[in-house]
Amino acid sequence: MALIPTTILTGFLGAGKTTLLNRILQEPHGFKIAVIENEFGQENIDNEILVQDGTEQIVEMNNGCICCTVRGDLIVALTALAQRRRDGELQFDHVVIETTGLANPGPVAQTFFIDEEVAIDYLVDAIITVVDAKHAMHQLDTYEEAQRQIGFADKLLLSKTDLVSADELAILIERIKRINPRAPVSTADFGRVAIADVLDLRGFNLNDKLELDPDFIAAQEHEHAQHDHACETHCTQDHEHTHDHHHSHHSDNIAAFVFKSERPFNTEKLDEFLGSIVQVFGPRMLRYKGVLWMDGADRKVVFQGVHQIMGSDIGGKWGENESRSSKMVFIGQNLPKETFILGLEQCLV
Repeated sequence: MALIPTTILTGFLGAGKTTLLNRILQEPHGFKIAVIENEFGQENIDNEILVQDGTEQIVEMNNGCICCTVRGDLIVALTALAQRRRDGELQFDHVVIETTGLANPGPVAQTFFIDEEVAIDYLVDAIITVVDAKHAMHQLDTYEEAQRQIGFADKLLLSKTDLVSADELAILIERIKRINPRAPVSTADFGRVAIADVLDLRGFNLNDKLELDPDFIAAQEHEHAQHDHACETHCTQDHEHTHDHHHSHHSDNIAAFVFKSERPFNTEKLDEFLGSIVQVFGPRMLRYKGVLWMDGADRKVVFQGVHQIMGSDIGGKWGENESRSSKMVFIGQNLPKETFILGLEQCLV
């Protein structure tokens, strides 16, 4: 039986996760979805309760979706759902996990790699993060969880964009792209979003497609350096604070950096280096992913990881006229960029 794709839906308190989820459950999209969430809110959904006990509630929607509300352990919930699917009690072909607003998505994603029972039945399709455009700047300044939710995302959906100006929205997008340059950004006001932008993205899984924007990061770093130099001698603290918010120069703990090279990697050296940095910095490494040119290989190698869990896969063949190179992105909390870059350069042939 094919693995069940699972979407992890996250976002800070009040971002609009439940609004989006309700819309997904009522759309005539053809998916049969099982939803796991912490609490089933007071929602106006026309449904029929099939099963209800102290720990679990199964709700069938009028479009054929199944909402499974589980208040217990995630591993227990996933394995129980899979068993009931095998037994023919439930029919579903996708799972959506809605996390609480203050949740760190990392441990949820890790569950699919470190627990064998879960890994037998499920795969992570994508981590979708809903971002409240009205309050995100304050949340990012105040709560590390908000930064982590953006850093882990494979797809970012902006809600409440009607409550901010075009300039404010542009500053926010600039900031979240600096935190996570690899996740596409789109809007989802009042939960209005195409199902194709939420389900069956295969955004988390190993593949040979990786969209990075290293030029954006390089430009941001250059701009920050100029700003720091210009303000060093004559800016007061109050002026600098105002200037920072106007130009979106925020010192986020969660940030991304990119490594690129047109020289191939030595396989043994790279394996040893990646293994060592994961051991040391793994808890602070939210997401990392790359397409690699390995010495002597005629195919691309794709790797990715979450915290200490890292994996790789063989990608497509290099094209005859394709320039061979490696591109890697690291998203994490206060990662020593220079250490990573220097170490990776020493792994090149």
